[in-house]
Amino acid sequence: MVPDGYDLSGKVAIVTGGGTGIGAATARLLARYGADLILAGRTEETLAQTAGEIGAATGRRCLTQRADVRDAAQVDALVERTIAELGRVDILINMVGWGGHAHLSDLDFADWKDEFTINLDTAFHCIKAVGPHFRAQRSGAIVNVSSVAGINGVQGLSGYSAAKAGLQMFTRVAAAEWGQYGVRVNCVAPGMTATENAMKDFIANNLDIDGLCAATPLRRAGQPDEVARAIVFLASEAASYITGETLLVNGGQSLGGSGG
Repeated sequence: MVPDGYDLSGKVAIVTGGGTGIGAATARLLARYGADLILAGRTEETLAQTAGEIGAATGRRCLTQRADVRDAAQVDALVERTIAELGRVDILINMVGWGGHAHLSDLDFADWKDEFTINLDTAFHCIKAVGPHFRAQRSGAIVNVSSVAGINGVQGLSGYSAAKAGLQMFTRVAAAEWGQYGVRVNCVAPGMTATENAMKDFIANNLDIDGLCAATPLRRAGQPDEVARAIVFLASEAASYITGETLLVNGGQSLGGSGG
């Protein structure tokens, strides 16, 4: 039984970065609540695998499209195909984003710009592409996925932190401008989350995950499903009076210090 406010029957969602990690977990939950989907990403194999699992488990339509959402033309093609084959678009989940580890003294301008292209420009292209459809139908829900790095900053991730902070402000301004059309725009800022790709990155950079989590109240990394539940909440009618907000999903990391 679908909880009140979570029934997504008749809705169509675009999930960028939907093949793995939090994106895949979000896509699974959206389909479980009744949405049809199109998953976008750069790796056809993972997209196809996730889409096949979703179709088998839920019976929902789940298309895939190989797309680099740093390219506005590819984003436009993604949205056009969604409308052509699924009939409409109601939900946009902007999952794409990642960061390279480099201290400021070692960071060059090209790498700095790349962080903004990957983490901020991608959301801009996607929001601009769905905007005309959302405004015309006077409804739509957008959830951008940021990071706690955009709240407090992380040493060694200056470009990533700045871009994610920009994404949170972009969320607020987009929400303010498009609320009059019935469009809601919100943001989720995960803390350390144990996705497969994140774990590889932690290991490659010799990061002690247990040590990093030891000072947080819940003393562990989050799981993709835990972040996905927050994203789907904001995309659903359960959050119908929430817009322009950034919801932290970080095990209490931002509280500072450890429990007694």
